[in-house]
Amino acid sequence: MSSTAPHITPEIVAEHGLSPEEYDRVLKAIGREPNLTELGIFSVMWSEHCSYKSSKIHLMKLPTTGPQVICGPGENAGVVDIGDGQAAIFKMESHNHPSYIEPYQGAATGVGGILRDVFTMGARPIANMNALRFGRPDHPKMRHLISGVVRGIGGYGNCVGVPTVGGEVNFHPAYDGNILVNAMTVGIADTDKIFYSAASGVGNSIVYVGSKTGRDGIHGATMASADFGDDADAKRPTVQVGDPFTEKLLIEACLELMASDAIVAIQDMGAAGLTSSSVEMASKGGVGLLLNMDAVPQRETGMTAYEMMLSESQERMLMVLKPGREAFAEAIFHKWELDFAVIGEVTDTGRMVLIHHGETVCDIPLAPLADDAPLYDRPSMPVDDYKVWSGVQPLGDIPESTDIGADLLKLMGSPDIASRRWIWEQYDHMVGADTVQRPGGDAAVVRVHGSNKGIAISTDCTPRYCYADPYEGGKQAIAECYRNLSAVGATPLAVTNCLNFANPQRPEIMAQLTGCLDGMGDACRALDFPIVSGNVSLYNESKATGGGSAILPTPAIGGIGLLADVDVMATVAFKGKGHTIWLVGSTTLGSHLGQSLWLREIHGREDGPPPPVDLTAERKTADFIRSLVKQGIVNAVHDVSDGGLLVALAEMALASGIGVELSPDDADPSNFSLAAQLFGEDQGLYVVTTSRPINLREMAGEAGTKATIIGSTGFLSSVENCEGIWNEAGGDFIPLTDLRAAHEGFFPKLMDSEL
Repeated sequence: MSSTAPHITPEIVAEHGLSPEEYDRVLKAIGREPNLTELGIFSVMWSEHCSYKSSKIHLMKLPTTGPQVICGPGENAGVVDIGDGQAAIFKMESHNHPSYIEPYQGAATGVGGILRDVFTMGARPIANMNALRFGRPDHPKMRHLISGVVRGIGGYGNCVGVPTVGGEVNFHPAYDGNILVNAMTVGIADTDKIFYSAASGVGNSIVYVGSKTGRDGIHGATMASADFGDDADAKRPTVQVGDPFTEKLLIEACLELMASDAIVAIQDMGAAGLTSSSVEMASKGGVGLLLNMDAVPQRETGMTAYEMMLSESQERMLMVLKPGREAFAEAIFHKWELDFAVIGEVTDTGRMVLIHHGETVCDIPLAPLADDAPLYDRPSMPVDDYKVWSGVQPLGDIPESTDIGADLLKLMGSPDIASRRWIWEQYDHMVGADTVQRPGGDAAVVRVHGSNKGIAISTDCTPRYCYADPYEGGKQAIAECYRNLSAVGATPLAVTNCLNFANPQRPEIMAQLTGCLDGMGDACRALDFPIVSGNVSLYNESKATGGGSAILPTPAIGGIGLLADVDVMATVAFKGKGHTIWLVGSTTLGSHLGQSLWLREIHGREDGPPPPVDLTAERKTADFIRSLVKQGIVNAVHDVSDGGLLVALAEMALASGIGVELSPDDADPSNFSLAAQLFGEDQGLYVVTTSRPINLREMAGEAGTKATIIGSTGFLSSVENCEGIWNEAGGDFIPLTDLRAAHEGFFPKLMDSEL
C-alpha cells in the first residue's frame, strides 16, 4: 500500500488532536503505523466533535422515546409524528468556533449544515431558528462578530428560501473570547418517505452529489474540538465557505430523487466531510466501502486523498443507490446543474479502502472508527466543591428599589431584554407564506403547508442559572421551552439540544455538564418531553489575549409543539382595553430574586441560587394554560421569565400599544418586597388576559394551580395623556413611549444604525 506521508511522528499525532494513548489505540486497531491519510481519518472520527467521547456515556441517561417519537438520537435529525401521515424532523447544531474566527461564513455554513441534516431525511425545511451568545457589547471585537453572524444567518437563510422565525440572544463577558452560534431547522415529511443513512447492498453504487470538493474546511472538526489560543485568526482557512443558491438546488434535487424508489441510504457531508459521511453510512449498515478518489468532483488541482477526505466544502451529499438507478439519478442532478459522480461501491469487507491514482492510499477497519472510538468518564467535581469553585455568593440582604420606573426602563434597554428587532428584521421570516406567529413572541408558529395545523418552535436556555446551579439550570432550560410552547397553545412534542460547554478535562466543567444533563433528563421525564436529537460542543473557551476563559454552561434547548388549529393560538399582545389581567401559576410571586437580571443590571450582583423549578406544578399549570387557549377564554398569554413580572407586562403592552393598570388582588397578599414581586424571576408563572367575566381562580384551583387578578389593560394617564404602565402599589407611571425608546434603542445604538 502506498503511503502519502513519511513516518508519523509524535508531533504529527499531536497536530491531529490525538493523545499518545489514543494513537496507541490506532496502532492496535490497524496493526501497523498509519499513513497520513489514515491518521487524518482517525483524527476527525475520534475528535470530540464527531465521537462525543467525553459526553456519550452521560447522553445515554437522557429520555429519548415516547409514543410520538419515530426516530430518536443517532440519525441526522429527530423525527416525531404530527398526525395525518406526517412527521416533523428537526435538529439543532453548533458552529461556534468557525463563527468566532470568520463570523459571516461561520454562521452561514452553520445554517447550511443544519438544513442538510433535515432535508437529507426527506423533509422539506419549513423554518430556521437560532440561539446566539455574545460577550460584552463594548468588547472591541463584539460589533464585528454580531454584525457578521447576523448577516451570515440572514444571507444564507434568506437566499435558500427558508424563513428564520425566531431565536434568542444573550450577552455575558464569559463569551468574550468564544461566542456561540447554534442553528436549528424544522422540516416536514410524509411518514412513509423518511430516509435513513445505513448503507446496504454489496455492489451498490456510492454516489457523490452537490458541489465540488475544495480545500476549505480541512481540519474543521479537529479545530472545533479544541479551545482557542492566541492563534485563533490563523485557523481561518479551516472555516468552510457556503453557497445558499447551490443549497437550494440541492434541496430540490434531493427531494425530487426522494420521490422515487432509487435511494438506499443518504447522508450529508457535514463535519469531517466525506470521511464522516462514508464512515457513518457504512458502520450503521455493517458493511465496507471502496472509494475511488479520482472520481471525486474537485474544484482545485492536485488535491490529495487526505485533503479530499477531510475537506468540509459545503453543499455536498453522499448516497447509496439501488442497482441500475444511477442514470436516473444523474439526470435529476444534472437538470439542477449539480455535480453527480459514482465514486465507489458498498463491499462486504467491513473496511474503508481508498484508491487514488491507481494506488491504495487507505485500508483500515471501519468498526474502530465509529463503534470503538474512545469513551471517557472524565472526573467531575462534587456538587459541594463546585459551589465553592463557582464563587456564587449567597443572596444575603435583598436590596429594595428606590425607583421602580427607572429600574424598568434600564432593564428594558439592557442587552439581555432589549428588542431584537434589529436582528430579526434582517431575516426573511415570511418567505413561504406559512409563518403565522413572527419573531418577538414566546414561540414562533409555522403552518404545516396545505393544512391548518401549526408547528410551534422555541429555543431557550438561561446560562447564568446553569452556572450558579447546573442541575436547576438544566431543569429550567427544559421547563422554559415547555412553557413557551404552551403559552401559544401548542402541545409540546419533543426536544433537540445543543450542549455548549468548556474544556471537559476540567472537573468543574464536567460538573456543569453532568449537572445540566441530570436536570434536563429529570425535566424531560416529568414533562413527557423527550430529547430526539442534538449536538455537543465542548472546548468553548479561549486563552487568547482579551478573551475570557470558559463560557457559561449553555445547554441550548430547541423544542417543538403541535397546534391542531393555527386559528386557535395565543400571542403576547393585549387585545383590547378593560381586559382583566391574571397571574397564573403555583409559585408565590416575589419569592426569588437570586440570579435575576434586576439584581445584575441594577445592583451589579450575580448572587444567589437560581429560581427552583417545581416540575409537577409546571406541568399542571401548562396544561391549564393550553386548555384556556383552546377554549378561547384568554386572548393574550406571556410567560414570566427574564426580568420578572413587570418586564413581561411591559413586553405585552409594547406589543399592543395598550397600557396597564397594575393593582394586585388583595385576596392574595404577598409578604415579599415590591421589587421582589415585580422583578423576581419566579418560575412556572404566566400572565394572561381575558375580556370574559369569568372566575379563573376557581378554574385554576380545579386544575391544581392558582390564578390571581393583578390588574387591567388600557391605562391612560390624564397627566401625560398617553398609554403607560401604572403601578398602584408604588405610585409609578411609566409611559410606553419611554419604554419603547429604551427597548428599541439598544441594538441600533450598538451597531450605529438608524432607529
